Order: sequence, then C-alpha cells, then structure tokens
Amino acid sequence: MPNYWILKTEPSTYSFDDLEREKSTRWDGVRNNLALKHIRTMRSKDPVLIYHTGKDKAVVGEAEVTTDPYPDPEADDERIVVIDLRAAGRLPNPVTLSAIKSDPAFKDLALVRMGRLSVVPATKSQWQRLRKLAGR
Repeated sequence: MPNYWILKTEPSTYSFDDLEREKSTRWDGVRNNLALKHIRTMRSKDPVLIYHTGKDKAVVGEAEVTTDPYPDPEADDERIVVIDLRAAGRLPNPVTLSAIKSDPAFKDLALVRMGRLSVVPATKSQWQRLRKLAGR
C-alpha cells in the first residue's frame, strides 16, 4: 500500500516545469530532520503532489517516487537521504494554499499546520480530495 506525499519546492530554484522537462530528478537539498524522517519512509511507486512555495503557493503537479531512499551522493553526512522522482503530469487546476486552508478535509494536514515542512505526508482521503479539487 503506498504512502501519499506532498513535496514543496521554490519554483525559482526548481519548478514542476523543470521536472516535466527533465522527466525525472533526484530530490535533494532536504536537511530538516522531520522531513528527512519522512523521506526515509518513502518507497518506490509512492505518489507525490508537487507544491510550489513562494508567490505561487499551490499544488501544481503529480509525480511518482522511483527509488527507495538512498544516501545523498553529494552530502558528507550519511544521515542525508534522497529519492528519485519522475513527473506524472501537470494538474488541470492548481490547488492554492488558501483553498487548502479553507477546506475542513485538510485541517490536520501538515502543509497547513507546519508551514515550513518540505516533505508532507498526506492521508489517502486528503490525497483524493486534493486531486478532485485539481480536476483529476
């Protein structure tokens, strides 16, 4: 059974457009201990929603984890782990943070409760609700 994830990225650094163009990427740069703990529980084939931070503040695309976590080959600290992702499609309608905050289905979602967390677990029902709001 898959886990469901929301990964946050600053689009001026790395956007969903970049992921679509590249088809796949190593998801690196995460240093927060709780976010790294979440990455360690990710598995190949877990579904991911990509959330743009900054001025966009919206869920914009879908991706899929393609590897289990592994040590970041660029980091000097073996506690730093990464996963690989592949793009799975742009959402027809981005789901804004304000729409997420106003929907009671997301009252417990860490995206709302822990605004700075870059790797956010979601329940299956939250995942399905986000996809529905996005027109999927």
